[in-house]
Amino acid sequence: MTQPHDQPRDVFQEEGEVIIDGPGGAVIAMTPEAALRTAGRLDDAALEALIARARTSVDPMQPH
Repeated sequence: MTQPHDQPRDVFQEEGEVIIDGPGGAVIAMTPEAALRTAGRLDDAALEALIARARTSVDPMQPH
């Protein structure tokens, strides 16, 4: 697995496409429809990751 990036990406629209300015000069262009569906998937995955992180940092089986 790669090292996760800790900085949000710049996102803008240009000529009817949604452009994501990725790390290392990578650029991703999407249709607005694909961008909206991807945004929902990012939101879902981010929430799942935060919940998983919270569960591992607060283990009720561990003494405090």
